[in-house]
Amino acid sequence: MTQSQKIIPCLWFDSNAEEAAAFYASLFADSHIGKTLLHSEEGRKMNGKPPGSVMTVDFTLAGFRFTGLNGGPLFAFTPAISFYVTCETEAEIDTLWAKLSEGGVALMPLANYDWSEKYGWVQDRFGLTWQLSLEKLADEGQKIVPFLMFGASNMATPKRRSSFIRAVSPIQPLTTFYAIAPVKGLPPPYNMRSLTWTVKSSW
Repeated sequence: MTQSQKIIPCLWFDSNAEEAAAFYASLFADSHIGKTLLHSEEGRKMNGKPPGSVMTVDFTLAGFRFTGLNGGPLFAFTPAISFYVTCETEAEIDTLWAKLSEGGVALMPLANYDWSEKYGWVQDRFGLTWQLSLEKLADEGQKIVPFLMFGASNMATPKRRSSFIRAVSPIQPLTTFYAIAPVKGLPPPYNMRSLTWTVKSSW
């Protein structure tokens, strides 16, 4: 994954990207901290960060690459973008849940749901959200997968999103996508609850 990953999520922090990266790297195997870039004088002008302070930190979690950016308080994380983590044992999911929820907020408690034997959705102490699910990694193909949540708009149905992605993405084709069971009470256009796609072997 580290060599072939086409898209690298960039996470915007106020000023604690290094602390967050170190915390996340402590949670997963095959994880490490990479290079850092420092703010220049331009950084002070743009976001008030002093020259010489950390601007970005590269890090890898379970073989999946991220970049953390100290960009100031202009933007904050939203639960609409989270990271879906496949856990293969109850011990793993319980341990991850305990560590991620410490100082954070449980958005959906760790419990049994229709789509997973054990699942939980949590916002950690840095504001980033994670979805943990007890599943087989062989079925998912990747330990950590970005998860995008769309609201009630013209882009709210996965079918429309798949058409949009095909139309605008310069990285073709969409190699995998599948539907999950219909959502009770929603009209037919919403009968796909989830869409998964693969771009150039990356999720």
